[in-house]
Amino acid sequence: MKIKSIYILIAAAVVLYSCEKVVQVDLNKATPQMVIQGNITNEAGPYTVSITQSVPFDNDNVYPPVNGALVEITDITADTTDVLTQTAPGLYSTSTIAGIEGHSYALKVQALGKEYTATTVMPAVVPFDSLTFYTNSFFGITLTNPVPNYQDPAGVPNYYLFRQYINDKAQRGLFVFEDRLSDGRYIATQLFNDSSYIQPGDTVEVEMWCIEKNIFNYFNQIIESQGRGNTGPVAAPTNPVSNISGSAFGYFSAHPVQRRKSVFK
Repeated sequence: MKIKSIYILIAAAVVLYSCEKVVQVDLNKATPQMVIQGNITNEAGPYTVSITQSVPFDNDNVYPPVNGALVEITDITADTTDVLTQTAPGLYSTSTIAGIEGHSYALKVQALGKEYTATTVMPAVVPFDSLTFYTNSFFGITLTNPVPNYQDPAGVPNYYLFRQYINDKAQRGLFVFEDRLSDGRYIATQLFNDSSYIQPGDTVEVEMWCIEKNIFNYFNQIIESQGRGNTGPVAAPTNPVSNISGSAFGYFSAHPVQRRKSVFK
């Protein structure tokens, strides 16, 4: 899959090292692949699953929606199944299933003569205590970044994803973090802005997901594929490893979501 189509999946900035092996693909000649993206959260539904197809690298950014698919999500813990309804081109919505911490979920998609499956477990909530700011000054430039503050649980591997909004506008970058070197500590994660600048009076909102390791790896590999390392460009574009079977791109994730908002003064 090409970089541009990866950005459609979700753009990312800030890289953490991952030792997962990824597969090189011929970006110009790669045949279309199914792209499935599904999220279940602890917020009220409906939840959605997006199904499209990838396009070759030199094509325009037009990602054909996949219509007429059979999409099911099963709450394995509660032993209930929700058959999703297509509500827009390539978009399928739940009607009955609820996102509950600790529950396991299974996704099944039948589309274009193939079947794709995935499972996920919603991690425990790690309380998002507060949102503050940190101002950096270097080479005559002053940059302000939001800082989520939270207590990481001791003795349990935890993985986090952050999104940020400035004056209600979603920013392009996503941030992933693991507690491998900070287990059990009180964490203040500075979210470095790549191309946006926070000014006095701006309202900043940060969204925090508690995610599984394989979802962390997926987004981390996207970051690496875009060449956004801590010290400069990293490896050549690669294919992120999906948790969806059947040679599909994308991911299926159940995760709790929390938000904090603050005005920078």
